[in-house]
Amino acid sequence: MKHFYSTAIAAAVALAAVQAMAADALINERQISTDAALEMAQTALAACRKHGSIVTITILDRADRVVVSVRDNGASPHSVEHSLRKAHTALTYNMPSSEYGKGAVANPGSAGTLHLANITTAAGGLPIRAGDTLVGAIGISGTPGAKGGGTADEECAKAGIEKIAGGLK
Repeated sequence: MKHFYSTAIAAAVALAAVQAMAADALINERQISTDAALEMAQTALAACRKHGSIVTITILDRADRVVVSVRDNGASPHSVEHSLRKAHTALTYNMPSSEYGKGAVANPGSAGTLHLANITTAAGGLPIRAGDTLVGAIGISGTPGAKGGGTADEECAKAGIEKIAGGLK
């Protein structure tokens, strides 16, 4: 009889372990919401307009899908692709695209990654984090070099992220 109980207990423990493993088959990931992305885009657009820049803003979710893309009236056609590349670089490397660019210049041996799709070394892309969790990225392109170029684009992106910072906690 003791053998029966110990076998039953062992079977129950094994079943619980299998169920625990099965529970890990699906995961939930935190992502930037559409409402937050729209609010960020509007804030960033207003910040860029203050210094007279006509830009495109792209916001990606954690899975690298476009949540919002806004091309201001008269923004250069190439700014659409470039804002996407800035956001993609910030998302996939989990750092500002400007930092990635500095690293690429400092380490010429890493130049191979520049041949990956949608990677850029230009400033203007920032990761969006909820605490330590990466939830998306924003990329902005279109500020002329005379008005600060990518550095000014990055400042507009920061303004957008700051607008929703309270909801990222």
